[in-house]
Amino acid sequence: MHGIDHRFCDVMLTPGVDPAERSPSPQSASTARISTSAESISAEPGSTRELTPSDPEQVQALFNRIAPLYDQFNHWLSLGQHHVWKQMAVKWSRPFPGAICLDVCCGSGDLTRLLAQSVGASGQVIGLDFAGAQLERAKQITYRKLGSCPIQWIQGDALDLPFESNHFHSITMGYGLRNVADIHRALQELYRVLQPGGAVAILDFHRPQQPQMLQFQNWCLDQVVVPLAEQFGMREEYAYIRPSLARFPQGPEQVQYAREAGFVDVVHYAIAGGLMGVLVAQKS
Repeated sequence: MHGIDHRFCDVMLTPGVDPAERSPSPQSASTARISTSAESISAEPGSTRELTPSDPEQVQALFNRIAPLYDQFNHWLSLGQHHVWKQMAVKWSRPFPGAICLDVCCGSGDLTRLLAQSVGASGQVIGLDFAGAQLERAKQITYRKLGSCPIQWIQGDALDLPFESNHFHSITMGYGLRNVADIHRALQELYRVLQPGGAVAILDFHRPQQPQMLQFQNWCLDQVVVPLAEQFGMREEYAYIRPSLARFPQGPEQVQYAREAGFVDVVHYAIAGGLMGVLVAQKS
């Protein structure tokens, strides 16, 4: 595809070849662990260094480890509502038949596949993530659900997107902005590669304004999410959510950051009782 630095490209889905038969990514075999407490997460056993988005190698390892259970947990913990939120985000990014779209921090590819269905066979969609195990999972699910489709999977960095400027009509990002090392830089990169007139929609957790909802969110994370994850040996990985959310800018701050990056018509929609949010912005 024009505008793509193919040094960063992973393999496209090939008709007739089931990705599930391929060897797993070496990154998916990572055995590094992260030790946690209620308020912080250490980078390795015995370490006092807190895992933060500025620690990209540890965050990358975390998302590689959770890849096998990522979709099941999303479904269980949101009671299936994450599908609705993702459909909202894709709609706000305004894809159209024949459009060129990008899904940054694509994970297992839910948003990517929704974009592909919106643009049709004449469009082009790229799913980008820095966790190789997530991309491998995305390929397997996509092949099973859609077969051959206009999706290219690329392992790359949200802070240094390997694309030409003004390239994409629509961009989505799901649960990724909270985990980048530099939110300002990430927004600047999204703005750079978006075409004038294009739109970006960023879905992520949000801290509710109402005290009762915030209390419910904290209770849910501590008493439901983490204990459930512990049943699958993933306690440390999911305990990461709460401290990462505590550092994440609120909706009005996100709007300001997007404006500073150059976006216009910026709106942050608090959804699901304020537990989630979608930042929507355009490039003039």
